Amino acid sequence: MTDLRIRPLRPDERAAWEPLWQGYLRFYGASVDPAVSDTTFARLHDPAEPMHALVAERAGEVIGLVHYIFHRSTWTTGPYCYLQDLFTLETARGQGAGRALIEAVYAAAREAGASRVYWLTQEGNATARALYDRLADRPGFIQYRKIL
Repeated sequence: MTDLRIRPLRPDERAAWEPLWQGYLRFYGASVDPAVSDTTFARLHDPAEPMHALVAERAGEVIGLVHYIFHRSTWTTGPYCYLQDLFTLETARGQGAGRALIEAVYAAAREAGASRVYWLTQEGNATARALYDRLADRPGFIQYRKIL
């Protein structure tokens, strides 16, 4: 399937983005207030924000998305890149869209001078972890968090 294209999410694509975003949230058993989704979509298109979005498109249909954020680190002079959200339609899984989205984030991070791309996933997300284990190293850190 060579007609896969990775490109930036456009401001006029809220209707294509929203079902993917909601699918991602459902996958993780989460929900956010509609105002959060509105703010997120606006931030993804604000050049002053460090947040970015790419989509995977096949045959004119948006089938996947990735959101990533650049931030400073105390360990480097350049930024790190946090791949925050990655999602493809269930019908598109296993066809290379996830890999292509991750590799596009790698390219954007290199271009921005980032020394690292990193992300999180749930331990039980076996399908995604099979891909991630081929594309990145798992350093063994454990995440702790407190919801405020």
